[in-house]
Amino acid sequence: MSKSDAQTAQAHQSDPYRKTDKGGSNTGNLTETLMEELNCETVFTLPVVGGISESVVVTWILMAMLVLLSIIFVRNLRVENPGKVQLALEAGISWAQDFFEGVIGKENRRYVPYLITVLLYLAAANTIAPLLGFKPPTKDLNVTAGLAIMSMCLIEFSGIRKNGLKHWVKHFAQPIPVVAPIMVLEIVIRPLSLCMRLFGNMLAGFVVLELLKFFVPLIVPIPVSFYFDIFDGLLQAYVFVFLTALFMTEEME
Repeated sequence: MSKSDAQTAQAHQSDPYRKTDKGGSNTGNLTETLMEELNCETVFTLPVVGGISESVVVTWILMAMLVLLSIIFVRNLRVENPGKVQLALEAGISWAQDFFEGVIGKENRRYVPYLITVLLYLAAANTIAPLLGFKPPTKDLNVTAGLAIMSMCLIEFSGIRKNGLKHWVKHFAQPIPVVAPIMVLEIVIRPLSLCMRLFGNMLAGFVVLELLKFFVPLIVPIPVSFYFDIFDGLLQAYVFVFLTALFMTEEME
């Protein structure tokens, strides 16, 4: 064996996924890309707060965009002869209100603004962020966990507000007291399922898209990228808020 062959074999043993000159596997590059996607880089550091991650900065940008668009769209609202933009906004808000009121009931419409806000944020995070070249915040497990905890608090609060604290405590022992530990565990399982479903679907879409780019790098990834960046992002936003509303209905009942 020549000296160059020995060096190549040694390099392959140290990194078996490294691409060689003879056309070896490029799986190592995909693994590195996946790890970069999972790692949340620190963009800058504040004296008191500490490191600020990329997902937080992108969330701030999306919040500023949504607030700015809200100010622009509602500054010229009219009762008579409304414009096309106003009609489109009213149609969208009316659809969202009717949808959520159909799930949680008209008597619980006070929770609809929160659900619509989360829906708008997730839709922007899953679609606008990738189109602008940012990493979607929902690929950060901390973000999805935070949203799930907020939903968990709202779900339990809605049950306490509707039926009272005493009834909320008693329902853990129904139909028999022996199921109380399981009912308490359900409080943790609900936000965990919301968190991991959103995070897992966003991560799975990224993995599938990267695999397609690796094996079929030209035409096929374009419509698939449109699906995962637009349609699947909107679908995951819809599923998250729909399940939150559904869990609220179960808790209030």
